[in-house]
Amino acid sequence: MRGRDTLENLNKNLFNPYFSHIYVEKKALNHPNTEKILKYFPEAEIIEINHYKDVFSRSHQDFSLQKKGPKLILAVKKDNLIYEGAEVCEDFGNNHFYYTSTMMNCIYDCEYCYLQGMYTSANMVIFVNIEDIFNEVEKLLKKHSVYLCISYDTDILAFENVVGYGRKWIEFAKEHKNLKIELRTKSANFKAIEDIESQENIILAWTLSPDKVINEYENRTPGLRDRLLSIKGAINKGWKVRLCFDPMLYIKGWKEIYKDFIHTVFIELPAEKIYDISIGVFRVSKDYLKKMRKQRCDSVILNYPFETVEGVCSYGDKLSQDMVQYVYDIIKRYVEEEKIYI
Repeated sequence: MRGRDTLENLNKNLFNPYFSHIYVEKKALNHPNTEKILKYFPEAEIIEINHYKDVFSRSHQDFSLQKKGPKLILAVKKDNLIYEGAEVCEDFGNNHFYYTSTMMNCIYDCEYCYLQGMYTSANMVIFVNIEDIFNEVEKLLKKHSVYLCISYDTDILAFENVVGYGRKWIEFAKEHKNLKIELRTKSANFKAIEDIESQENIILAWTLSPDKVINEYENRTPGLRDRLLSIKGAINKGWKVRLCFDPMLYIKGWKEIYKDFIHTVFIELPAEKIYDISIGVFRVSKDYLKKMRKQRCDSVILNYPFETVEGVCSYGDKLSQDMVQYVYDIIKRYVEEEKIYI
C-alpha cells in the first residue's frame, strides 16, 4: 500500500496545481475584474499575452492532460457577445432564447461533457469586460423580451467566489424586468449568493444525476446530497428552482438507478416548490463526439453505438423515448405534468 500511495502522490505532483499560471491579455490588465481575480490567486505566475486565442486555440493541445492542471486566461471579449439558443437546447416555452459566455470551459471534468469536443484547450477563459455583454443584452431588450442562459459553456456558480459573475447578473436582471435569466449549475455553492434577495426573473437551475453517475462520470463535481442541500437553501430563500434531469445516461441497471435517485430527490425537496423540471437523454454533435472519443478512447459512455440524426448523436428514437417516458412517469407522481419539459 505504501508503494501505491507513493506512486499516486508522484502522479499528482507531476502537474502544476490549478491556475498556477494566469495568462492576461494586455487589454485586460487594468480591468477591475482582472485585479479581483488576481488577488484571489496571489501565488500564480502572471503572463502577459496579446490575445487569448494565442494560448487557448493553439494546435496540438491535449484536453485530458490539461484537465489535470488547467491554467486561467483573462481576456476582453469583442465579438459574438450573445448567441441565439441552439435547437438541441430546451427553451422552456420562451420566445427570443439566447445564451452568452462570460466564461469558457468548466472547473469540473464530466466524462460526457461536450466542451471537450468544442474546444482544443481545457484551460479556462474569463472575459473580464462583462459590462460590454450587459450593453448587448440591453440592445436586445429594446427590441423584445429576452430569455438568456448565462451558464451553458461553464459553471458560473461554481466559480462565484473568484469573480462574482452570478451576483453581477442578478443585479443586472433586477433593473431589467423584461429579461429572464437561467443560471445552470452542478455546484453546491448557493452560499456564495444566499445573501441576495430572490428575484422573479432569475431561475436557478441544478443539473442532478444519480450518485452512481456522479461518482463514475462527473469528476470533481459535488455529490447529490450536497447539491440537494444547496437547492434547499435556494428554495428556502424564495428562489425559483429548476431541476434538470439531463443528460440521462444509458448505463447498466438504469431503471432502478434513476427510480431510486428520483425518489431520493423528492424525499429531500418539497416538490410543490419546484418551479419546473427538464428531462433529456445524452445527445451531442457528431463532430464534437468524434473529438471527445479521441480524448477518452476508453470511455464506455462515449463509445456507445449512437444513432445520428441531422448531425446529432444520441441513443436512437426508441431507447431515448423509453428512457424519457420512464423518468417522466415517475416524476409526474410528485410534480404537476405542466411543469415537466421533455
